[in-house]
Amino acid sequence: MPESTTRPSSLINTVYGEFVRRLGGWISIADLIALMAELDVDGPAVRSAISRLKKAGTLLQERRSATGYRLAPAMDPVFDEGDRRIFHSLEPAELADGWVVAVFSVPEAERAHRHQLRSRLSWLGFGNAAPGVWLAPARLLPDARRLLERLGLSAYVHLFLSAEYAGFAELRTAVAGWWDLPAIEAQYAAFTDAWRPVAERSRGSARIDPVEAFRAYVPMLTQWRRLPYLDPGLPAPLLPADWNAVPARAVFTEVHGRLAEPSLRYVEKVTGLSHPQELP
Repeated sequence: MPESTTRPSSLINTVYGEFVRRLGGWISIADLIALMAELDVDGPAVRSAISRLKKAGTLLQERRSATGYRLAPAMDPVFDEGDRRIFHSLEPAELADGWVVAVFSVPEAERAHRHQLRSRLSWLGFGNAAPGVWLAPARLLPDARRLLERLGLSAYVHLFLSAEYAGFAELRTAVAGWWDLPAIEAQYAAFTDAWRPVAERSRGSARIDPVEAFRAYVPMLTQWRRLPYLDPGLPAPLLPADWNAVPARAVFTEVHGRLAEPSLRYVEKVTGLSHPQELP
């Protein structure tokens, strides 16, 4: 398994989003520490990360049979949106579908909102065409509306749908300036290099050990879940001919298909929780 340098809080988010959410949304701190130990995260690091997630409003402390934490209700739409992007937005958009354009203007006295808008639109996969003008494939409009409304930023933004680009620069050249495609490709390449061997080993295994599946699957999913946000799924004609998202998506799909279910079985065994919702 590739060596992980991922922050404990990111791994915990993955455990909650992929497993705990499907098992009622609550887990005892003891069981969480046991799970995280398999990811080489010790108890003090888990408790420190949990404290930060609690302060951020992601988790709420709740005592049941033991002390534990559940997801805050406000996180439900965040994780639902994550599922859509991570598991169901794997193919490039169609050029004929058009674009969503976000135009914003923020008073200087509220420049903190300006920075937040830039960072959140970039996180969603929007490219920066000009100061205050951002665009993305049209299918990102629902995600953009939900995010802006959830963050209380909708009053600063106008959203438009445009069917086609009308010039003057060649669109493929313009797109290369609006998105940092080499940086996205570098992250896809790193993902493929790290996890293709895991896909190949799992392909050759008649039986997959649940704990080994968990040890590989959680870091893999944690690394992957950033990529569908950085990559807006630009139409294929606008991308480099050897766009390496394609092999990366294939690796993700294979590892997810092989390791998600045995990983869930391991979490059920450790926690005693059951009756999960259907996995993405």
